[in-house]
Amino acid sequence: MTATPRRDGAFLLLLTATGIATLSTLFWAFFQAPFEAVMGAAQKIFYFHVPAAYAMYLSAFLCFVGSASYLYLPSDRADALARAGAEAAVAFGGVVLTTGPIWAKPIWGVYWTWEPRLLTSMLSVLIYVAYVVLRTFAGDGDAERKFAAALGVLGAANLPIIHYSVQKWGGNHPRVISSGGGGLGHPDMKIALSLGFLAFTLMASTFVWNRLRLHLSQARLARLEEEAAARGLLEEEA
Repeated sequence: MTATPRRDGAFLLLLTATGIATLSTLFWAFFQAPFEAVMGAAQKIFYFHVPAAYAMYLSAFLCFVGSASYLYLPSDRADALARAGAEAAVAFGGVVLTTGPIWAKPIWGVYWTWEPRLLTSMLSVLIYVAYVVLRTFAGDGDAERKFAAALGVLGAANLPIIHYSVQKWGGNHPRVISSGGGGLGHPDMKIALSLGFLAFTLMASTFVWNRLRLHLSQARLARLEEEAAARGLLEEEA
């Protein structure tokens, strides 16, 4: 992905849209949406917690696409997409695992409880953490890339388990916007959550695009260094 004025302009536009959407979400969540009757101020965390979980899913899906593509037909582009998606999944997974306990403490009385959705969410984040650690410290050979790609596929396989864990195994995790959930009674609540989804989707897109460009640049640099080293050896032998 060679940098061009057009691509740089598109990235700047995306970054600007992300900033506007994020500020709009903060304004609507804290100044427009009313307090929920039962949970009070703690309910406002949903405007960030749920969209962050969606952004984690989206990033994990991109990691899956890159990982599966690399296993099928290895390329620097597929590996870069998988790495970027995994890094974004870790970042947004961290937001999910941070905002969840902030809500849980005033509502459940504890920061953490060992219930199905929390456990499966933590497992997914740990899988992507393992991916990032592996790609950062274990080298850049084909074997390391393929092992990491297998982790990327495994992480995606866990995502449906997270989604359906409450329906299948119960637990205390609330269902707000899904079938049988409590819902969002006020129109401004729905607007705040919709803005949250937009903001975090744009954040994920910005994050992945930026990291994708970085990893592709690093891969090109590594290839050039290898070619220069090989050329130097040939010149010495000649």
